[in-house]
Amino acid sequence: MSESGSKNTGPRQSGQYDKVLRENLEVTLPVFIREVLGIEVAESEELPDDVQHTKERKPDALKKITTVSGETFLLHMEFQVEDEDEMVFRMAEYYIMLMRRYHLPVRQYVIFLRDKKPLMAKSLHTNRLKFSYELLEISSINYRLFLNAANPEVKMLAILADFANNDSYSVVKEIVEDIRGGKESDFAESRYFKQLRIFVQLRRSIEPQFEQVMEAVSKFFKEERDFLFRRGESKGLEKGLEKGLEKGLEKKSHEVVANLISEFHFSDEQAAKATGTTVEFVKEVRASLDKA
Repeated sequence: MSESGSKNTGPRQSGQYDKVLRENLEVTLPVFIREVLGIEVAESEELPDDVQHTKERKPDALKKITTVSGETFLLHMEFQVEDEDEMVFRMAEYYIMLMRRYHLPVRQYVIFLRDKKPLMAKSLHTNRLKFSYELLEISSINYRLFLNAANPEVKMLAILADFANNDSYSVVKEIVEDIRGGKESDFAESRYFKQLRIFVQLRRSIEPQFEQVMEAVSKFFKEERDFLFRRGESKGLEKGLEKGLEKGLEKKSHEVVANLISEFHFSDEQAAKATGTTVEFVKEVRASLDKA
């Protein structure tokens, strides 16, 4: 995912998106290939991610694909968070270098991750050259395509997709609950939520709803909200999250536990673990809710 040509996203933030995408690529890429691109893969081979002749390029995703119908080609994918004026030239460079190296047909796709219309050129036509690549917008894909996946790495991509005229708060809550509902360890769940918060920065319009959902889930971020790094009050997303969790874990109030039970259907064990209380305390809160 390129940082060059980015007009609104600084290198540090672009690096965060790039890191999350690369960490999860092996899990998310098959879903993109099958569900978004409509390619039925019979065999897939990982290829080196550097393409070097006169210069070095590192594609976001590069695989040799053989389909169920027997067609073999190179699949090249790039993920973009901003319009890049030079993208068409960059993709053309990739195309020529890949064909020269592997002598196979090349299919190229750019996946645009922001919820705005990309303006970068998709084709290049001169007297001697005609070239084009496919530009796909994740915001035009129904969010359930990602949310219905089995893996949290794929589910979190739903936050960038089309909510299909549904209420934003309800959809964000559904996404957060679905990611939390898995059987992953506490560490893994924390990692997924941190990654989800990074993706939310690509969709500013739902930040208020996301903030409300996260407050409803735990009340952990009442004083130090997740978006502190955007407001210039924190030295980094991870530090802000850790501080927020530390403060949240100290809150053993009846209100927090009651909210986790009533709003997000935590079990006694989950609520106790999330708030640092005992299972007995949670059971007392649950009993009081049943009487109310």
